[in-house]
Amino acid sequence: MLTAEQLMAAQKANVETLFGLTSKAFEGVEKLVELNVTATKAALAEAAETTQSMLNVKDAQELLALQAALFQPLAEKTAAYSRHLYDISTSTGAEFTKAVEGQFSDVQKKFLAVVDNAAKNAPAGSETAVAVFKSAVAAGNNALESVQKAVKQATDVAEANFNAVASQAVNAAKTTTKAKR
Repeated sequence: MLTAEQLMAAQKANVETLFGLTSKAFEGVEKLVELNVTATKAALAEAAETTQSMLNVKDAQELLALQAALFQPLAEKTAAYSRHLYDISTSTGAEFTKAVEGQFSDVQKKFLAVVDNAAKNAPAGSETAVAVFKSAVAAGNNALESVQKAVKQATDVAEANFNAVASQAVNAAKTTTKAKR
């Protein structure tokens, strides 16, 4: 059976985990705000520069050249922004996953200790029931590990696809800019 000290220790660990995860969430939000402030400042400076350049345009040909020159850096900056956004969300998610997996591992160990303790104190003749229960717990753990591996593989595939799409978008912008010149 669980003692009051064990319950208090578990509660304390849960509160510490909650505050740790909250701290990580705020770090992610801080990074996101910093990214957006930086991007906004850069966009405002570029808008002012672009407006000034457009005011100095003498003819339509010069205007088309200016538009073409602006398109490629915009695509590259959008891809870079998306990459930073993805990195922030991935690192924050990884911290949450790490914490949850650590907590789950601890809970799993404690649960197995309770099951083992109950098995030792089980009445005679219940060995088969205890073995079936332990087998079910092991099967559940194996299923969970399989799901975690599948999620990791899916995340890796999604990241590879994201990188490929971002690269193609930048290359397409470069090609379009060259074609307009």
